[in-house]
Amino acid sequence: MIDAPDILAIISAKKAKGERFALATVVRTVSMTAAKAGAKAVVLPDGTISEGWIGGGCARAAVLKAAKEALADGQVRLVSIQPADLLDEKGVAPGDERDGVRFAKNTCPSQGTMDIFVEPVLPRPEIIVCGSSPVAVAIADLGRRLGYAMTVAAPAAEQSAFADVERRIEGYALPVASEGGRFIVVSTQSRGDEAALQAALSVEADYVAFVGSRRKAETLRAKLRDRGVDAARLAGLKSPAGLDIGAITPEEIALSILAEIVRHRRRGQRSGSA
Repeated sequence: MIDAPDILAIISAKKAKGERFALATVVRTVSMTAAKAGAKAVVLPDGTISEGWIGGGCARAAVLKAAKEALADGQVRLVSIQPADLLDEKGVAPGDERDGVRFAKNTCPSQGTMDIFVEPVLPRPEIIVCGSSPVAVAIADLGRRLGYAMTVAAPAAEQSAFADVERRIEGYALPVASEGGRFIVVSTQSRGDEAALQAALSVEADYVAFVGSRRKAETLRAKLRDRGVDAARLAGLKSPAGLDIGAITPEEIALSILAEIVRHRRRGQRSGSA
């Protein structure tokens, strides 16, 4: 079993590397249980425990299932593992959920109760800005302050327009895959619009937007359609980019785009939301 300080260091290192994992923490125990409150385990996306310990087989299956689901939808889980007689008293069956708690049956001889909090730890969501327009610069500045990992894709001569960003790409050769959420904004201001937009639509992303007029976006869509760009991706392109808040200045337009990204990212995460 790894001591708490060691597993915390491992968790910190994994987060720094941008790795996806779930953290399972025993938050409460009643009667005899193998693991005690405070015990932690790191669960990988394939459902294996890489570090730590939260008890034997009576807890493992339910926790690993919850961890895989949490990594899939980004939502936390609370798993309560209880003996059969206590589940019967509550009128719940293994697998039932009530008030945000998922119940599972403890099949171990100890017949204790364990409540385990399962939290997905995901890489910081990334915003890729293609181009160096004033709107692009404003998005990079405000996006970092909102906690996004910022990547700038622009010709080498235009990179100096940006201050501190996590990653710089000369040109528009975007990485094909991303571990976390990825949002792409093309704001080239007529300098390489077509090349940047084709690159943005050629990779997986949660959101792709073009900063420009509807007419210009439709012209570019037609050109890219003729080039064989996937019709579904062209249909998913958001333009004009951002929420309609009457924005005029580059900073206001950046705010409207980031608000739209936040809405897209957080959709369904708040209880009671539509």
